[in-house]
Amino acid sequence: MKKDITIPEVENVFLAAVQEWSDDFMEKVWYAYLVNDSDFNLDSVMVVSKAFGTIDGEMKKTSVLRHAFVEVPAVSVVKIEMVEKSLLVLNNEFMVTFFIDNKLYDKKFIFKSNLINENDTEEVPILFVEGVMVK
Repeated sequence: MKKDITIPEVENVFLAAVQEWSDDFMEKVWYAYLVNDSDFNLDSVMVVSKAFGTIDGEMKKTSVLRHAFVEVPAVSVVKIEMVEKSLLVLNNEFMVTFFIDNKLYDKKFIFKSNLINENDTEEVPILFVEGVMVK
């Protein structure tokens, strides 16, 4: 039975963490973006995020956050959430689920602990700013 189920591969959709100035915090903060660099609209997008890992030998995890977007147009980005700087030492996981032409796609993206930092940035497509990407 399992051999009859086809799971489509997610292509040209990824996550990026970008540092931006925040007037609220009066410093640069990291924001997670969903980047749709494909030729297809993503419909009924659901993003579930959490952070987990070990700090000083103690297991830590955050609450689960959920975000829904009716549509993410082709070749566009959508801001998901701010990544609090105390969470950068943890693994930040984003589970992304969406439809393309009534076919369900899903993929788990993980920013490994300490991966989000200014030294590991590259240009993010569509945004044309420096950021950290996971594909």
